[in-house]
Amino acid sequence: MAQYFEVHPTNPQLRLLKQAAALLDGGGILAVPTDSSYALVCHLDDKAAADRLRRIRGVDDKHHLTLLCHDLGELAAYARVDNRQYRLLKMATPGPYTFILEATREVPRRLSHPQRKTIGLRVPTHRVLIELLALHAGPLLATTLIPPGATEPLNDAEEIRSRFEHQVAAVIDAGACASRPTTVIDLTAMGHGGDPVLIRRGAGDPVGLGLAL
Repeated sequence: MAQYFEVHPTNPQLRLLKQAAALLDGGGILAVPTDSSYALVCHLDDKAAADRLRRIRGVDDKHHLTLLCHDLGELAAYARVDNRQYRLLKMATPGPYTFILEATREVPRRLSHPQRKTIGLRVPTHRVLIELLALHAGPLLATTLIPPGATEPLNDAEEIRSRFEHQVAAVIDAGACASRPTTVIDLTAMGHGGDPVLIRRGAGDPVGLGLAL
């Protein structure tokens, strides 16, 4: 049965987040709030947890998972970033954007896209998630919490617990999220002299980044 942590959205209780971080270290999958919607997260280096995360979501290995990073410096350790890409990332992070970038060797091969060797990365702004990432001391592998067969993410922590209490280790309840997905921008072509490609328009405004997408 999933543990249930009720935390303050802007001043989360550290002792509860420490318990949640310990569950991640033990191979658990957590449902957590983000600045776009609730998400499922697990330890980056835990293959079994990553496989379970995909099964819960009902996606295969061709579905891009995302690395949630605490800051831009951490993001750059897991993706190949040139000067043009870095300037854009610096403008957009933290924020409601997910960027597709070429994965470095720091990313386990099983977690990058099997054909393109790319990974989705983002730096969130939700205070609870930022504190959890700091306690975890590394990025978390994540996917939006959309149940199999559904098109919209779940946004109610109690409903999440009811539906997934036997599949996740814990639910962190910090109230309702914005319930709008991130804007997804593919920057891989940019690393070879090309332009960014808008994959999905969401909460982040690409025009605000100076992109005519």
